[in-house]
Amino acid sequence: GVLAALLAVTLGTFIGLVAGTWGGAIDAVLMRLVDALLAIPRLFVLLLALAVWDRVPLAALVLLLGLTGWYGTSRLVRGEARRLHREEFVRAAEALGSGRWRIAFRHLLPNVAGPVLVAATLGIGDVMLLEAGLSFLGLGVRPPTPSLGGMIQESRSVFATAPWTSIFPGLAIVLAVLAVNLVGDALRETLAPRSACPHCSKCATCA
Repeated sequence: GVLAALLAVTLGTFIGLVAGTWGGAIDAVLMRLVDALLAIPRLFVLLLALAVWDRVPLAALVLLLGLTGWYGTSRLVRGEARRLHREEFVRAAEALGSGRWRIAFRHLLPNVAGPVLVAATLGIGDVMLLEAGLSFLGLGVRPPTPSLGGMIQESRSVFATAPWTSIFPGLAIVLAVLAVNLVGDALRETLAPRSACPHCSKCATCA
């Protein structure tokens, strides 16, 4: 989950920065590509790709999950980059002669790191659920490599006599995804812009 989410966030951040910094035709082409990819269900693409292989290596599965999960991040980063492009510090960097690559990675990237970090954290849980579902269908991680989804799939035949063989892997998936999402929510609240008023919940102006 971590590796696939990291790959997806890295690729999405790069494409979003390029689209948001260059604008114009490059922005239009990249965003239309993202729109086209978003129109295709991710699960359908994964099922189609995994059906081609008889046995998918773990590294290839991580690569597939990462390469199909960057679309939303690219749109998020592109929107933030376009917003920041109107800020004075970016205009000052342009006036001092900074190139677009320097502006993108020296000035814009640090300012979009917060939303990207939150998106990456929440993406880990999505990847974990997706991998568990694929392994349950027999298309993800194959034995003898352990997988929680694979454990649930293998225990179906003994569920009536030994239900804990399915319950505990399922609970492990739920708790792991819940923990990751709680971390993502905490990061979102921590990195969110705060009001300048120290008593915004009490003062008459903010109320």
